[in-house]
Order: sequence, then structure tokens, then C-alpha cells
Amino acid sequence: MTRIIASVLAVVVLAGVPAATLAQRSDESDEARRLREASVVLGEIMTAEDDAIPRALFGDAEGVAVFPGTVRAGFIFGGVRGRGIISARTESGWSAPAFLTLTGGSFGLQIGGQVIDLILVIKNRRGLENLVSNQFKLGADAAVAAGPLGREAEASTDLQLRAQILSYSRARGLFAGVTVNGSTVRQDRDANERFYGERLETQQIVFGTSAVEHPEPVALWLETLDRFVP
Repeated sequence: MTRIIASVLAVVVLAGVPAATLAQRSDESDEARRLREASVVLGEIMTAEDDAIPRALFGDAEGVAVFPGTVRAGFIFGGVRGRGIISARTESGWSAPAFLTLTGGSFGLQIGGQVIDLILVIKNRRGLENLVSNQFKLGADAAVAAGPLGREAEASTDLQLRAQILSYSRARGLFAGVTVNGSTVRQDRDANERFYGERLETQQIVFGTSAVEHPEPVALWLETLDRFVP
């Protein structure tokens, strides 16, 4: 069964991702590409007319995580796999990004797969602290709800209001709130080390307990946050 899921994931990656996305510039690291793609995803979603994440939700948001090109596939058993970044709100603006991985599974009569962009809006400090811990299970370690869109923000349910994290996805041009309960978020220490030149914990980066220099690719991500998530 594991081999079947792996095969489906491989097919989805090759068939569902545009060639321009698969092609990596020779001078661009995996981490730099992840930052660039996350910046593009957030910018495109926030400029959508009716389906954007309501900006009011970002007013008191403590953090934003984006997982571009996340693979979701299923053949009886389902699986989710992706890599992303997270930044936290600080007194002086948004923190440098830390790198994360996302894995998960679901059970049900399902077949097929797709590539999605996943966005998590972390609404309070507790949710942020949970998310940047060593291993965090969405829905178990914090309340997660599918986020409202556009004008729907005014009609948020009690679940959405109580949730520590709101989740969204975009697939094939369609954008919607999405339930991601059961998926696990982990620190990507290897990516942190490759990008910053030292082995840093996610908490050290987003909470500023360790001073880090901002490599050039960070600028686009921080500019995107400053523009759309003030």
C-alpha cells in the first residue's frame, strides 16, 4: 500500500505541477525557491477579488505559514506531503522565515490526487507556539478550522472564531477553506541549516531568540507580508 501511495504522489507531482515550477534555476537553492513560490502564492491569493482571505483576519494574526505545491493523493488510503515556511509577527514587523514540512494521511474510499497550495493563518500566540514546536498535529494540538472567504468573514461560525489556526487551500485555480486535521507539521532543521548556515530551531528564528542574517531571498517574502498582511 505504501508503494501505491508513493506512486500516486509521483504521478501527481509530474502531471500536476507546471513545467516552469519544476524547472529550478541553476543558481537557486531549494530553500530560495520555496520562499519565492510561497511569496507568489500569498500574493496571488490576497489579490483575488471575491475569494481572498479577509484582511480583517490578519489584523491580530500571530503568524502565517504557506506550503506551496503540496501534494495530496489517495488510493483507498490518502496522503499529504509538502514543504513550506512560516513567519511570526514581532514588535518590529514580521520575523525571518523558518522552514517546515507537512505530512498526513486520511482513510476513506478515495482515488486520485492533486497539487494544492496550503495557507495557515495562526490567530493567537498559543497556536503559534504549538505550531513551531518540534512536532505538531493539526486538530489535535490546537483547534483548526477551514477559514472563511471574502464577505463570508462576517458570517464566521463559532468554530472559526474559537480556532487557533485557520486553513485555506488553492487547487486548479479554485480557492477555499479546507480541513487539514490529522496532518503533522514538523521543523525542517536541515533546510534551516542550509539556508542560514547554522542549525537553528524554528522557535529561534521566528521568536528572534537567535539573531540571523537575512539572505537575499528573504526580502521578497517579507515585502509580500508587509504589503498584504500589515
